[in-house]
Amino acid sequence: MADAVPLDPPLQSAWIPLRRPVFRALWLATVASGVGTWMHDTAAAWLMTSLSTSTLMVALMQTATSLPVLFLALPAGALADIVDRRRLLLITQSWMLGAAAVLGLLTVSGAMTPWLLLFLTFNLGLGVALNTPAWQATTPDLVPPAELTEAVALNGIATNIARAIGPAIGGLLVAAIGSGGVFLLNAASFVAVVLVLRAWRKEPRETVMPAERVAGAMRAGVRYLRHAPAVRNVLTRCAAFIFGASALWALLPVLARHELGLGAVGYGLLLGCLGVGAIIGGALLGHVRARYSTDRIVGVSTVVYAGATLTLGWVRSVPLLGVTLVACGFAWMSGMSLFNVSTQRASPDWARARMLSVYVLVYMGGIAVGAALWGTVASAFGLRTALSAAAAAMLAGLLATRRFRIAAGEGLDLSPSGHWRVPEGAAGVDPDAGPVLVTVEYRVPPEHADAFVAAMEEVGQLRRRDGGITWGLYHDTSEPDRYLETFVSESWGEHMRQHARATMADRRTEARARAFHTGESPPVVSHTIHVRTGGRRG
Repeated sequence: MADAVPLDPPLQSAWIPLRRPVFRALWLATVASGVGTWMHDTAAAWLMTSLSTSTLMVALMQTATSLPVLFLALPAGALADIVDRRRLLLITQSWMLGAAAVLGLLTVSGAMTPWLLLFLTFNLGLGVALNTPAWQATTPDLVPPAELTEAVALNGIATNIARAIGPAIGGLLVAAIGSGGVFLLNAASFVAVVLVLRAWRKEPRETVMPAERVAGAMRAGVRYLRHAPAVRNVLTRCAAFIFGASALWALLPVLARHELGLGAVGYGLLLGCLGVGAIIGGALLGHVRARYSTDRIVGVSTVVYAGATLTLGWVRSVPLLGVTLVACGFAWMSGMSLFNVSTQRASPDWARARMLSVYVLVYMGGIAVGAALWGTVASAFGLRTALSAAAAAMLAGLLATRRFRIAAGEGLDLSPSGHWRVPEGAAGVDPDAGPVLVTVEYRVPPEHADAFVAAMEEVGQLRRRDGGITWGLYHDTSEPDRYLETFVSESWGEHMRQHARATMADRRTEARARAFHTGESPPVVSHTIHVRTGGRRG
């Protein structure tokens, strides 16, 4: 396998998007909010160790944060693709502000209990689940296409700046003002984001396509995922990584307090070591990717992270653990950044938020399920056994998924092609009419039949991926050179969207199949709409 395809711009160009006023304001607000979030997470995990001695309850904090994604990831991605993202972000940021404020007030008043802490953490996670796909998909609205890569990199830098300093500050503040005060400071950090979003005057997206409904958008997203191997490869590798990786995040508070005897400041410093490693990883990732393939970097990162997890289970020297966590943060940043970027590169514009929502579902769902499992194992067999088993699970997952190449989606041109012509009379058709049957007639000499059928299998995958609920290829028994391709869309509006979804990569795939057509004119395309009979719709 070739080891390197340079994908990132030089590091010194990463700051260019900060010249854009709205992006700069949102980026600074993101840093402030991110610091507040990491302070909050540190304080919440530490508070739970004070409210309960159960290892499982501490581990369930990660589950409460991540579980909402299992319920809302797909609707959140669909919403982010079909509604005003600015308005959606204002709603979700305000929700998280309120949840953090209630947490703070109840903690300061002394009314907090373990289960109430889990419940309110779950509510905060609901806001995160709805916010994340829209936030990630908003970046192209803030910068020109030429600066998108740098903008995405800057968002990663913002996250890791927060990860590096937020836990340490959170540990100091927990010792100084208590967890309740930290929760209230986190609530205040959301105010900055809300103010910037309110000041942003986003231009509305113009489209001639009929508006999608949430349910239909979710179905379209699921269809795309089913027939997009490049995206599925990334998500499979991410799931294998995150399942074992969740143990460290879930059990680190227990290790710090009960095994190492550290206070809130010491725990915050351990998290800070993770953040420092992540920042180093973010700074060096572009240079590393210029020399090695995506799959190799992810493989090495998995091995390093598994080794760090195993070390945390057996070593009790705080300085050595700090160094280990720096390496762990480097590996975490490298792996998760490449999963995110690869998901975006394998997704066209129309489905990007939906695929990112599935990525978030895999990521957060893996943390939720993994944290609960490793917490249960730690309660039953001890911390050392749980961390060792998690490290083994990561290595086993790496071996089991090595055939799923992350780089499969690199190099695809997913820009809209516009090569599908609008059918005659389309303007007068009800967008809700349907289902719609589309047929394409080809003339292919018998000696090319096998090659044509093989090429059409790829075309069929495109049809199903972009909106076809069924697809088939038929051979005429009376005319050996006549083939009929058929596919069905659930409505006329969905078929029109299918026209708009065609990409340059799709165009090349279709051209390979159509090259076998030998008719005097191009393949004949027809559109027919189901006729309702007996009050029923087909």
